[in-house]
Formats: sequence, C-alpha cells, structure tokens
Amino acid sequence: MLGTASAKPFSLISPNGRLKATVTDDGGNIRYSVSLDGNVVLAPSVVGIRSDGVDCGRNGTLALPVIRVVNEQYPFSGAKPLAVNRARAATVVVTTQGQPYKLDLHVADDGVGVRLRLPAKTGRKVEADLSTWQLPGDPTVWVMDHSDCYEETYRIKTLSGLGKNRYGLPLTAKVGTTYLTLSEAALTDYSDLEVNLGENHALVGSLPHDAKGWATDREVVQPWRVAIVASSLTQLVNTTLIQNLNPPAEPALAKAAWIKPGRSTWQWLNSGSPKFEDQHQWVDWTKSLGFEYYLVDDGWKKWPKNWEGLKSVSDYAKSQGVNVWLWVHSNEVKDPQARKDYFRRAVDAGIVGVKVDFPLAPDRSWATWYQDTAKEAAEQKLMIDFHGAVKPTGMERTWPNELTREGVRGHEWHTAKHPWVPERILEPQHDVILPFTRYIAGPGDYTPTVLEPADIHGNTYPHELAQAIVFTSPFLCFGGNPKTYLENPAKDLISAIPSTWDQTLVLPGSEPGKLAAFARRRGNQWFVGVLNGADPTTINIPLIFLGTGVWKASGFEDVAGKPDSFKRDERSLTANGSLKADLLPRGGYVLWLRK
Repeated sequence: MLGTASAKPFSLISPNGRLKATVTDDGGNIRYSVSLDGNVVLAPSVVGIRSDGVDCGRNGTLALPVIRVVNEQYPFSGAKPLAVNRARAATVVVTTQGQPYKLDLHVADDGVGVRLRLPAKTGRKVEADLSTWQLPGDPTVWVMDHSDCYEETYRIKTLSGLGKNRYGLPLTAKVGTTYLTLSEAALTDYSDLEVNLGENHALVGSLPHDAKGWATDREVVQPWRVAIVASSLTQLVNTTLIQNLNPPAEPALAKAAWIKPGRSTWQWLNSGSPKFEDQHQWVDWTKSLGFEYYLVDDGWKKWPKNWEGLKSVSDYAKSQGVNVWLWVHSNEVKDPQARKDYFRRAVDAGIVGVKVDFPLAPDRSWATWYQDTAKEAAEQKLMIDFHGAVKPTGMERTWPNELTREGVRGHEWHTAKHPWVPERILEPQHDVILPFTRYIAGPGDYTPTVLEPADIHGNTYPHELAQAIVFTSPFLCFGGNPKTYLENPAKDLISAIPSTWDQTLVLPGSEPGKLAAFARRRGNQWFVGVLNGADPTTINIPLIFLGTGVWKASGFEDVAGKPDSFKRDERSLTANGSLKADLLPRGGYVLWLRK
C-alpha cells in the first residue's frame, strides 16, 4: 500500500509513465478518462450500476483513494509463455444518496480497468448496468453484431456509422494512432454486457439477458470495464490485461502437470457423428501427424455400450501416445451433481478433456456456470473447451484447465459439405479482423486449416495454413480431415506448428480488415503466418527478428488461379534480408524457419 491521495479528481499513472487514468465526481457524476503520452484516448466515461432505484455512480461523491502497487507474473498459454501484471491500482469509497460502495481502478502499461462493488444487502435488486465508453472523435471501429454465442461477422465501421444495432465485445477502435480494445474481465455472478451507440456517440452498455435485473443477498461485483491501450499492433496482441484482472489460480493448479496444451484432430466437419468402427483409424491418423489429442464429438452416445466403447477407444489411443477429449452437451453438466457424476465417469473412461457445447445465453446464472464447471473439471483433472460460448473474460487465469473456448465465427461457418451446416461463406475481412479483436480477449477455437477444395470457399491453401499460426488456441483443434494433411506436401509444416508460443510479433503492413501478418517463435523455430483480405497485395517481410545465424526456410505462397494449391520453395535466410510474396484476394503466406 502506498497510502492515500489528497485531492479530487485523482489520477493514476501506469508503471511506464505513459498511461494516465483520471477519476472525477464533477457535477456529481463519477467518470473516468484515459490519456496516452498526454493525448486523450478515452474521454470521460461513466462507471455505474442501478440498484434499488439508485444510480450508483451518479450524484456520487468520492472519498480519498487507497492506492497500491501490483507486481506479479504467472504462466500463460498463448502469444507468450509468461503474463506480467504490473500496475498501479486504487480503491475509493463512493457515496450516493447516503449509500457507500467501492470503485476499483487498475492502470497498467497496456490499459485500464474500472469497476464498482456494492456491499452485500439482503434482497438487493440489481436493475441495470450504466457503463459507457466515450471514444474521442469518429474513429474506425472493428466490431460485430451481438449474439448469444458470439459467432457473428466482424466488420469495419466508423463510430458514427454504428447505427442502432447491438454490438458484442470485444471491439477495437483506432483513436489517432492508438489502438483501443474494449471489453470486460472477470465475468461471474453478473450478466454479460453488450453495447450500442448512445447520445454523443457514447458506447452504452446494457444487459440483454437480464433486462429485468436480479435479486441477490451477496456483494455485487461488477465485471471490470476494460480499455486495452496500445501504440502498436504487436503491443495489442501481447496484452494480458483481461487475464490479469482475474483472480490468480491456486498454486497447485497453476503448476499442474496434467494441464497440457496441444494439437487435436476432429471428425465433425469431415464426417459428422463419429462411427465406432472408424475410431482406431482416427487415432492412427493423429499419431501419424504427431498431434497430442483426438476429439470425439457429438454422436458417440449412439455407439453400442457407449461408455465401454469410449474407454476402449481411449485405451487404444493411450497405447499410441494420443489422449482423447470428449464432447458433451451443457444440459448434461448443467446441475452440480450431474456435472460431478459426468466428469467422474469421463475420467474413468480415460478422457483428459471435455468440450462442453451449447450453454444457454449468458445471463447471471450461466455466467457463473462457466466458473463452476471449470472448477469441478479441475477437481477431476479435466481440461476444458467451452463451445457456443460467451466471449472470454480472462477466467483461464483462475482456471488454467480452460484451454480455449469458441465464441468466434470459425470454420463451422465456412463449409457447405454437410446438410447440418448450410452454405455460409465468411466475408473476406472477417479473418483479418479477428486477430485484433476477438483474440485480444483470449484464445479461440476457430478449428482452422481445411485443405479440401470443396470447403475453402474463396480462401487459398496458404490462407488456410496461416490460420493455424495466427489464431491462438492452446487446444489447437484442426478442422480438416487428417488424411488430407498427411497426403499434402505441407504435412511437415502442419505437424510442426505448435499450439502455444514463446514470442509474437505483428509484421509491418498489417492492418485490421486488410492484412494480418504474424511472426511467432517457439523454441528455435519461427513461423510467419499471413492472412490477406479482399484485395490482392504484395508484402515485403523484413527478417530482422531472426537474430544471428543462417536459417533454413520453407515458404508456402499463393498460386494464381489455383486456390487449392501453393508454391513451396526452400532457401536459406538471414536477418539481413527480407522476403517478398504476392497474395491473392483471401490469400495467405506461410514461412517456416529453423536453425
């Protein structure tokens, strides 16, 4: 604890001295603003909750803040192996109509979080969330419409052009030369937030799944209202602010050896319900690819003696060095006792992870269900993948057994192969916006990389290959048929792509919606993945990130007129050079480098 400040309004400055957040009670309305290097990137914005007819945050007065320093780090699975949480934080008592409550402020080098905490009170009614984000000017915004499962298309808009639609978080805006990603963190015992355009072009929050509010006797802890602030796209994609704002995992869980990121095969997009007689073949394919996991999806319960059959598949897989994940409908694990029984039975069958699908709309009770489910899965030493899910809000810090979740419009929306998936083609800007919006909040189960001509729908094979590099998911579940990988000239690349990274850079020329070019390192190998949008382009990749030495390089480039092909070349490269590649519309490029 550093003590108290003595003046109102009060400000906190980030550890690197560049970011400042200021809280005021000017006119009786509690607002906060954010500046980077002296330039306003978030104009005064409301933090508030309506409870029992009182607008907490309006007509409020601030006491003196208690200020402290946050300095910690913890293991992280994603763009880098370690999350650093360095910040200055404050808690201040606010009083509205004689009722005291607390405001928390967290100011880090990569952004700001703010929230209210209302004390426990018998029969308290939470009626509305009053949060706003006030962006200066009329910036470009990369945003998607709101839906319960967060599987809508990201598009490029301006703030003033958002209209009356409802929008989901996260969204990213560019204010001057600064990138801001807005979202929320630590969602539990509260309802999921959406935003729409309000007066003075403010982004106004609302709780669509609890429009009538709820009653509670417990303390009300508002999820953190987050503004990630970055001077560059590399800084943006390396943020861990949303995770940092969640409680830490218990030490034993944070270091648990049974939590192991990895790659997985998956049959659903290829053949639908799994057939029992095909399971050894799928395991053998998985082993041949060098992947760690095989996911058995919906339909396995139709097998004769399904649980016994599942154990036999798992036993065979383990004998081949492969572990099995299992699909389950959320209805089967909705209630606490049923959930415990199901997870125990899955463990008895040799399962190491569960993909839980189709949770209901994220109202307060279902938001809490995610936490309870991850906790009870951890008790059984099960990893977890939430599908059809609410956006991530960083709970993987508390429950690192949650390796990924969907909450993204991925490859299930980009196939017409099967009758249960009607033809739906992703718009060309979508893939090229995702790394700078949805993936800023946390990992996403896009199920990337399909190498079948009938299922790429305008993408090129290099674009598909690059998806597995650009779209971060510690449980990296590939969407294609493993046979097409094993028979493809890129088989060695596919087997080499890891599920987590030691270093991530965004390369020059990248722009959300137009081009996403990433260089990622794992150990002594670099993987460059480039996704292109709607227009043909040429990229020039400086190789200075390679450091010393000579590198063996394999390139995978678009071929004009042949989207279901690529040109592969082999060469030696050093950090002194650069590499040029021509990209088709919806094209891509991959460069695989090893010492």
